[in-house]
Amino acid sequence: MKNRYEALLVLNTQGKDDTVKDVVDRLESEFQKEGAEIEQVQKMDKRPFAYVAGELDAGHYVNFIFHADSQLIVKLRAKFKLDPEVYRQHYQKLRPKQEKKERSAKKLAEAT
Repeated sequence: MKNRYEALLVLNTQGKDDTVKDVVDRLESEFQKEGAEIEQVQKMDKRPFAYVAGELDAGHYVNFIFHADSQLIVKLRAKFKLDPEVYRQHYQKLRPKQEKKERSAKKLAEAT
């Protein structure tokens, strides 16, 4: 069964800010190549880090929301760990997306 996940990737684009779109497109194709179904991609611009823990002081944040098997997260984590343009990565399992009608019906039933 496929679960819904969120992946927050911090990209190392130091010295190459004009290639961010190309990197995001490449990462999106990597997700799809491994079997993930992309629901949404959010590009959140370059942000400075709260504290500098390595050689970078800022990075481009990109948020992927996708559907995949649980074993795929381990594969993606290992694959992106070797990618020099991915500085940090975080994965989180999300709740299944519900339709608006289902949520409003549930709230109405709870209210009565």
